[in-house]
Amino acid sequence: MMFSKSCEYGLRAVLFIAKNSVNNTKVGLVEIAKEIDSPSAFTAKILQQLTKAGLIESSKGPQGGFFISKTELNELRLASVVEALDGSKVFEGCGLGLSQCDDQYPCPMHNEFLKVRTELKQMLTTTKVLELATQLNDGETWLKRI
Repeated sequence: MMFSKSCEYGLRAVLFIAKNSVNNTKVGLVEIAKEIDSPSAFTAKILQQLTKAGLIESSKGPQGGFFISKTELNELRLASVVEALDGSKVFEGCGLGLSQCDDQYPCPMHNEFLKVRTELKQMLTTTKVLELATQLNDGETWLKRI
């Protein structure tokens, strides 16, 4: 995959939180970690980054947990999650990880990878988290196999 492990888990976590936020439900760390098959400590760090980036919110107390506000839920795109966790390297980096790769001095994969990266960026910037969360709620898609 083109994303770091923390980004993969972060995307899953955001989708799970969004799925619950659609139903006005907050979810706790342990439940999120279990749902996305990630260790709790690792999940906590990812959720902290997403909260700091303003993509998700958390509240403490008996009725607390993680959630996405209605406003953010309607606007949040996958690209924002990827950028918060992996930066923009997935949109700009070399397919072979070379530090010096551009149109003037391309790596062997440059031109083909450029097409893939462009399509990926298009998909991530146009896909709303809400669309995917709705598919999860409708049972059309899953975050893990049962």
